[in-house]
Amino acid sequence: MIIDLPSTTTSQVNRKMVELRERGGAVALGRVLTLVIVDDDGEHLEEHIDAANEASREHPCRVIVLARGSRTAAARIDAQIRVGGDAGASEVIILRLYGPLASQGQSAVIPLLLPDAPIVAWWPSSGPKVPAQDPIGELAQRRITDSAAERNPIRALSARRKAYVPGDTDLAWTRLTNWRAQLVAALDLPPYEKVTGATVTGEADSPSTELLAGWLAEYLKVPVRRVKTTTAQGIVSVELERRSGAIALHRPDGKVGTLMQPGQPTRRIALHRRNTKDCLIEELRRLDPDEVFEASLQGLDKLASGSVGAAKKKAPAKKPAKSAKASA
Repeated sequence: MIIDLPSTTTSQVNRKMVELRERGGAVALGRVLTLVIVDDDGEHLEEHIDAANEASREHPCRVIVLARGSRTAAARIDAQIRVGGDAGASEVIILRLYGPLASQGQSAVIPLLLPDAPIVAWWPSSGPKVPAQDPIGELAQRRITDSAAERNPIRALSARRKAYVPGDTDLAWTRLTNWRAQLVAALDLPPYEKVTGATVTGEADSPSTELLAGWLAEYLKVPVRRVKTTTAQGIVSVELERRSGAIALHRPDGKVGTLMQPGQPTRRIALHRRNTKDCLIEELRRLDPDEVFEASLQGLDKLASGSVGAAKKKAPAKKPAKSAKASA
């Protein structure tokens, strides 16, 4: 069911939510958290709401969407409430904020928060430089950004590293889960030798590649070389050097990886790029700080760089925002 409330107020939205709850039962009692999505009112907004709806099937929640509209329009709030089949296992409140209200999201959110429920803030597109100091971020226990969706992903990742506060995380990190699992599993097989060095190859502006290299540098305590390529997207390969030979995991097509190591048969591994829904589901499983992510951010300072592939081309003055779907 979808209910539109044009030119409304948060008090009217709240009254409507109470009315729906009394009519349909105390559904809010089953909500485990409040997910606040902050985004511009653009073409990708529905994709992000759909991802939240799918995530809510594992984590029942109230989803509050702050869709920032034109700053030059007259001040008003257009609200929409979605429940039932149109909201997954959640209840979705979309607030389209116009004019001066577009920068007053915190005031609009507070009356709609579930009592005594944790708050998670998610910026699926362009996020704040310091999420913990953002008005919405100050309300949240967890703050989810996505460096891959920024105009300059590597610069955004660097800014997040400098501004990190426990509770921050980034979907560029979550996309690495399968890569990290495969590398750890490979090291658990004989001959159990010490890793002496590593090389991580990937797209030049892939924040996931940077974080994977930082993770290896921080936890293996060995020199890690970050190689940039222009011939493929996302992470392309990882090589861990050992005395008997290297462990090599290559994924040139973004779908299937090939794992090679001395004394073991070559294996083909499913390494599809993870979609936003799966990454969001994983992040909502924890509300405590991610110490491994924090350590991997610190590992970025330990990397050596190089390049491979096509000749470098002069970069345009401004780069359009990149879809996060193909970043890892």
